[in-house]
Amino acid sequence: MGKLHFQELGPVIDAHIHFAGDHAQSLELLDELDLKLLNVTVADLAGTWREREAEPYRELAQRWPHRYAWCTSFDPPATTDEDPEYTRRVIEGLEDDFRGGAIACKIWKNVGMEATDANGRHIMVDDPVLEPILSYLEDGNHTLLTHIGEPLACWQPLDHPSPHREYYRNNPQWHMYGRTDMPSHEQLMAARDRVLARHPKLRMVGAHLGSLEYDLGEVASRLDAYENFAVDISARFADLVSHGSERVRDFLLTYSDRILFGTDFVEREPHSEMPGAKREQLYERIRNDYFAQYAYFAGDEVHRGLDLPEDVLRRLFRENARSWYPGL
Repeated sequence: MGKLHFQELGPVIDAHIHFAGDHAQSLELLDELDLKLLNVTVADLAGTWREREAEPYRELAQRWPHRYAWCTSFDPPATTDEDPEYTRRVIEGLEDDFRGGAIACKIWKNVGMEATDANGRHIMVDDPVLEPILSYLEDGNHTLLTHIGEPLACWQPLDHPSPHREYYRNNPQWHMYGRTDMPSHEQLMAARDRVLARHPKLRMVGAHLGSLEYDLGEVASRLDAYENFAVDISARFADLVSHGSERVRDFLLTYSDRILFGTDFVEREPHSEMPGAKREQLYERIRNDYFAQYAYFAGDEVHRGLDLPEDVLRRLFRENARSWYPGL
């Protein structure tokens, strides 16, 4: 099935994951699968993200650079009073993180959907308060990973068919259906697109198919419009396959240098603190997930796969990550 086995791609880069794999078995798994992981930091409004994620991810990348890299983040704008030192403090923090080996910076969905200014207005990604930070990243040739907005299901009823409705059933704080106090999906995408237009040299990766998972044509229109934009498929595999094999294959062939493989697998608990049985079950599930996704992209029609050419498989599973995250 396919021209290459998963391990023969060597190494595969998972360009979007949250994996605190600090146990000897963690490294054995990555060696077995020949994987390198880009651990992505998520900055919460509470300000606990550095201790919870950034520092552990930095340490993993420093100890095992052949298996781990890390992406930093920064505190969203203050949600109460204006802070004249905000941008200076953020840029200084980013400079320290890049010196510490971070290869990219992430903006999470709380920018646009949670952080507000003193007047209660939602702070969008194109807000003037963020412009100096975006310019710093652009001028420094740093990649920006953006999780702006949510799947379209976020704004749809819970009974609407979607791979994401259980998430919103279990996380109602992020479900926007019927809410008039929140930005729309269209407004969030427009703000992100304005950043791409204003900063044409800012290399941006749109997480989760750029939050346009519902329509590959919408993804394609952004890739056509903005040469500085790519997307990863993390946490959107089910959305991708729902578009049908012919459509997905054409999309992947057309934009073979703009799409990155990632899983968005989340296990932030240090693996050294897990019971051995839990760790082994976790790693078996990870193996199966990687093999199943690869089988879809590499497998032939008999096995309900896309039968992508070897060069496209290598771009999807490794080379595009290296291009869009040069530090890899």
